[in-house]
Amino acid sequence: MAGYGIKDVPHVSLDDDEKSSLQTADPVQAALMAEAVIAVTERDEVIGPMSKLQAHRGPGVFHRAFSLLLFNTKGEMLLQKRSADKVTFPGVWANACCSHPLHAPAELEEANASGVKQAAVRKLEQELGIDPSSISPDSMTFMTKMRYAARMNRTWIEREVDHILVLTADVDVKPNPNEVAEVAWVSHDELEAMLLEERPAHDAVAPWFRCIAARIMTEDWWQHHADPAALAGLADDLIHDMGDVSHMLPGAEGADLLTSIMEVKPLIEQRIEHSLRASRHERLGNAMMHLIEGGGKRMRATLPWLIAKAVGEAHSGLLDIGAAIETVHNFTLVHDDIMDDDELRRGRNAVHVEYGMPTAINAGDAMLAIAFERLVQAENLEPHDVAPLVNRIAWMVRRVSEGQQLDIEFEDRLDVSEDDYLEMIEGKTAVMFLICAEIGARISGADEETVQLMADWGKAVGLCFQLMDDVIDVLSDSETLGKPAGSDIAQGKRTLMVIHALRQPEGPVKDRLLAVLGKGDDVNEEALNDGLAALSELGSVDYAKSMAEQYHAQAHACLNRIEDGPALVALRELTDFQLARLH
Repeated sequence: MAGYGIKDVPHVSLDDDEKSSLQTADPVQAALMAEAVIAVTERDEVIGPMSKLQAHRGPGVFHRAFSLLLFNTKGEMLLQKRSADKVTFPGVWANACCSHPLHAPAELEEANASGVKQAAVRKLEQELGIDPSSISPDSMTFMTKMRYAARMNRTWIEREVDHILVLTADVDVKPNPNEVAEVAWVSHDELEAMLLEERPAHDAVAPWFRCIAARIMTEDWWQHHADPAALAGLADDLIHDMGDVSHMLPGAEGADLLTSIMEVKPLIEQRIEHSLRASRHERLGNAMMHLIEGGGKRMRATLPWLIAKAVGEAHSGLLDIGAAIETVHNFTLVHDDIMDDDELRRGRNAVHVEYGMPTAINAGDAMLAIAFERLVQAENLEPHDVAPLVNRIAWMVRRVSEGQQLDIEFEDRLDVSEDDYLEMIEGKTAVMFLICAEIGARISGADEETVQLMADWGKAVGLCFQLMDDVIDVLSDSETLGKPAGSDIAQGKRTLMVIHALRQPEGPVKDRLLAVLGKGDDVNEEALNDGLAALSELGSVDYAKSMAEQYHAQAHACLNRIEDGPALVALRELTDFQLARLH
């Protein structure tokens, strides 16, 4: 068994793209990336088989794992240093055996943690050459579970619901060099010293083992390692939420924005759907889900998580907060489309077009209430954190409403100033980014200076985002936008570009803009395109882009004050997002 191949275990065929991603990997280890691991939900509910490669590549997928802590009768714990041939996390020190049960009947068995124990026997032989007859699954004690994510680089990530086992046995260890580079038996004090050392990337402690050793196991585990009955008394049925612990690996490389969003986007969308589908009225539930089902980048929803990863500790409660904020955002879009009389959103009918005006208004109202329900039920929040959190979200909703009201009134005003416009977009758009960033930092445990710094970053990004959104409305086509191009001009919206253009001297170019500004459905496509061209000729588009670039620079200046880490890659890309859409 120590030299088993992929044909000896359940596996999933890899496609050409997946095989190509392993071209430079060790052939034996590359082949084993086809092993059929067990994809699970956050709560360890089985979804089905999945290749080890798919579970670990790109955004990754939660899958079932085990971590075996092996003691000898002298009270020492066995550690292994993973082989340099490993595809994921080569060269790091971890517990004796950490791997995956496979999607097979014996290893799927959940009673008494039988499946993960069977998998541990298999892997102890395959990795460490330990004779299966010298150990028994019955002598292993299941202690608890933990859920975590740890990114190694832009390509590979570990996302596991890890079952932690303890075994005491005096065994002969014959490491498989393709799996294990070194082994060491360590005392409690030696492990503690190892955890405190600053170790280089090639000799680091694996993030998952650091979580177990530093956050979960206690001195009692060491004291009672050889007493299964005492260990059983220390066990629990919890899934300890470790969040994202990529920062624990020296030299870890962060993923791009899209990959970082996709790590948690499905989890947030599941929360949103669970909340919105809970309505007892099917039509109301469908109306509330209409925009959610239309897609969306979910940048606001994932932002609290992304911020927390960068400045503190991330946990699943941030996903609940993100789901609440995304629900609020979509509530504002439902009502925004009604007020602006926009018929399309994200390439599909607006909610009031699809379900009628009364249902759309009712759906928006219900979404706001449901968002606060999700917020107060967020996981891992201390009771004293809930009231301030609700207060800040409520303040955000009020500011968004005030910004929207200014936007409505500006359509009938000719004297809108730049300061008026900036106040409007701060409320309508920027405060949502500000609050997402502020909350993400605060919930992560960051200090007050960092919380304010990230709030400043969010405000600058939000202002840049809205300025560039206005520009994109002018420069993009309807298919790209998912709504009519130039609709803001036809509706007479006082964007910064329009405010700048109206300040320009009278003349034929300005007259071409005035011929379509605020004329609504009376403007044909040819005339609207000519009015948009006039806006550019007046220098107004460049003026707005220049101001957006100033806020873009302010946002990057905030990030420059944050300690560098893998999570900053995505935040910098998010800062560049709107400007990049024009290049």
